[in-house]
Amino acid sequence: MATDYDAPRKVDDDLGEDSIEELKARTRVDKSAIFVDSEDSDAEPIELPGADLSNEELSVRVLPRQADEFTCSRCFLVHHRSQLASEADGQMVCRDCAA
Repeated sequence: MATDYDAPRKVDDDLGEDSIEELKARTRVDKSAIFVDSEDSDAEPIELPGADLSNEELSVRVLPRQADEFTCSRCFLVHHRSQLASEADGQMVCRDCAA
């Protein structure tokens, strides 16, 4: 929160002057500001991760590493040659791992 250094400051004598009613009113306002209303109670249910996918069949075509790609020796991901940061003793390192 920003502080206005030009605003008059309360001295120790002023701190005890707040009444109980004022403090309770501030507390009520603060509590109501915390409440967040949901957008739609009629929204569709959200499917959580870990749902039963046993009847689903996935088909993914896996390609072998291409001539213009390399496998990083640190993260073991396949990258394009443009992502090569360094190569020493046959150990290739991508830009992400070198950073």
